[in-house]
Amino acid sequence: MQNPLLTTKQAAQILGVSIAFLERDRWAGARVPFVKIGSRAVRYRHSDLLAYIESCTHYSTSEY
Repeated sequence: MQNPLLTTKQAAQILGVSIAFLERDRWAGARVPFVKIGSRAVRYRHSDLLAYIESCTHYSTSEY
């Protein structure tokens, strides 16, 4: 599989955040894209995580 689906724990490790951060993010409006499988399973695409990291990249503090 070229674009594996990752668990919340695996996604948190890749992003360097806590599991609780990702849970709150989903509840608050999901800046980090996720996939809902069935009624309970939440997964993250590896490519979506990389795109999210790229979207958060800044080169100057004055960009804000």
